[in-house]
Formats: sequence, C-alpha cells, structure tokens
Amino acid sequence: MDNSKIHLSEKHYIEGHDIEYIDCPKNSEKFSREMPDTIVLHYTAGRNARSAANYLAKDNIKASAHLVVDRDGTVFQLVPFDTIAWHAGRSSWKGRSGLNKYSIGIEIDNAGVLSKSGNKYVAWFGKKYDEEDVIETTHRNESQPKYWHLYTEKQIDVVEQICELLLNRYTGIQHILGHEEIAPGRKQDPGPAFPLDQLRKRLLNDRDEDKAPIDDQTGEVMVDYLNIRELPGRKAPLVSSPLPRGTQLKIHEKHNGWYRVETQIEGWVSGEYIDFS
Repeated sequence: MDNSKIHLSEKHYIEGHDIEYIDCPKNSEKFSREMPDTIVLHYTAGRNARSAANYLAKDNIKASAHLVVDRDGTVFQLVPFDTIAWHAGRSSWKGRSGLNKYSIGIEIDNAGVLSKSGNKYVAWFGKKYDEEDVIETTHRNESQPKYWHLYTEKQIDVVEQICELLLNRYTGIQHILGHEEIAPGRKQDPGPAFPLDQLRKRLLNDRDEDKAPIDDQTGEVMVDYLNIRELPGRKAPLVSSPLPRGTQLKIHEKHNGWYRVETQIEGWVSGEYIDFS
C-alpha cells in the first residue's frame, strides 16, 4: 500500500487500493468531541484476516474493531473512525479505564503464540507454520521466551502508514499502545514479534520534539500564493483559495514544519513560505 494513494474520507473511512469494507451496524455510538486520542494494536490469533473481519462484524459477537490488516497488506474496515468499536474490553491506561471510548482499534492478522511440534510450529487452532515464519523471544510482560508468529514486512508497513494517516487527521491522538499494555495479564497482543516500540518512536517520540503550541507569534506570507489546508500535509484538503503574498498570520501551533495559522480563516500552511516577525 502506497500512503500517497490512500486517504480518509469525510465519512471517516480509508479510501484507496487494497481496501475492503464489511458492514458492522452493531457499532453506532460516536466518540466524544475530543476523541479518539489513542490507537490500540492487536493481533487476531486466527486463521486469516477475512475470517477475523467477518467474525468481528457478526451481530451476536460482543467484539469488533475499526480495521483488520491482512498479511498481504489488504485492509478490511468494519467501523468508521468517528465511531466506537469494541476491541479493548476490560482495559486501563494512566488512570483511565474502558479504552474503547478513547481509541481506534487495529487488528493485525497473526496467529500469536505457537507451540513446537517436531520441525513445525502449531497455533491454538491447529494450523502449522514453518521455522522461517517464527521467532523465539520474550514478551514484555513475561520472563520466559516463547514461539511467536512473525508479521510480514507488508503488514508492518501498512500499519505504520495507517497510523500516520490517523495521526495527521485526528490530531488529538497522543498514544499508540498494544492490547498487552492496556490489559496486561489478560492479553498479550500484538506481542514481541511486532516492532511496537520502534513504530511508536518513529511516529510519536520523534514528532513530539516538533509539535508544540505557539503563543503570540505572527508571520507573513512571502510567496505569491500559499495554500492553506485542513491538516498539516501536502495531501490534505484545501480550506479555501490560496493566501496572497503579504497576508498576515497569527500562528497557533507547529507540527512537522507546518503551522496552524489564523487570518480570516484558520488552517495549516507550510512553514517554509512564512516570513516570521
């Protein structure tokens, strides 16, 4: 999946190649205005992504997720991102409980913990995997190593692209967590085979140094015309017609080289075209 070929629609769905939609009408409650502020990553612990997505969409199942990511990178969307899904269950993080009402849930097709049988590795549902699909390592919440089903490079890449897309659209998102972190002892997904800490550092920690509110700073458009957008990024929709040279800007926030500014309207502009006073 090429991040430049996907985007979020006004109805809070991913649009682009390799996206399939599965109707999940049981989820209809909307997030409160300030939410979501968290992304929670899971593994499916099942046979394949399509069966997991179909199962989660069933009316009589008290579980769901916003997305399921297949091993080939295909994404199944069940619930729009402005709607609460039932993926977290009993959960807590930094004094809050019931993370469903705060978070977007992404399920990743992966068998999870495996047991060794001869030269094969067996999932709880009986499917066997070869050695090249397995890693022996220790979970962050445990002390002894186990065998874990590896994720594909395509999956990891797609999940990171989706997380970046969500961060750019829902600017209140501050956390990317594993199910294992919000329900330790009860859950162990996405497990040590998924590079959660590295992904989190790339998408959150590195950005934090370049994301901050700005008080009482002004600037001026220094090119003939400057696009003003809904979100910080060149693919984001335009707010209005371009701002002409000399337009005075009141600057509110910086994010990865972009600035949230106010004139007669408010939006995001690229900082390379602003003359700061």
